[in-house]
Amino acid sequence: MTHLYRVRVYFEDTDAAGVVYHANYLGLAERARTEALRDLGVPHAELLRDHGLIFMVRRAKLDYLAPARLDESLLVTTRTLALGAASVDLRQSFAAETVPERSLVVAEIRLACVRVADMRPGRIPPRWRAVLAGGALG
Repeated sequence: MTHLYRVRVYFEDTDAAGVVYHANYLGLAERARTEALRDLGVPHAELLRDHGLIFMVRRAKLDYLAPARLDESLLVTTRTLALGAASVDLRQSFAAETVPERSLVVAEIRLACVRVADMRPGRIPPRWRAVLAGGALG
């Protein structure tokens, strides 16, 4: 299953021309990932509380294909590309809600699962693995 997250472009997200500032896509992508995990029953807060683990961005690659503008409603699609013992690769694409088949920005994100105690890699717990590997995000 693919997870969709709707977000509105606010003035704070844009540059002087009313176009979403390139770095702000990272924050919007983070929000979409957080909501995807929450919606699928494996929230970040529980990962931290019960396992002492967090997901951290290890790598981010963004392709800017077309601009998003002030007050547009965007759809952020998140899906799993690959799953390792302590990492997950995701693709997140941004599209205007009015033209959902046309990607404006495509992000490929690698998340590392790390232990908060020492910031070393930690195995992704079974419930999170099942959601990520089972296609709930992909």
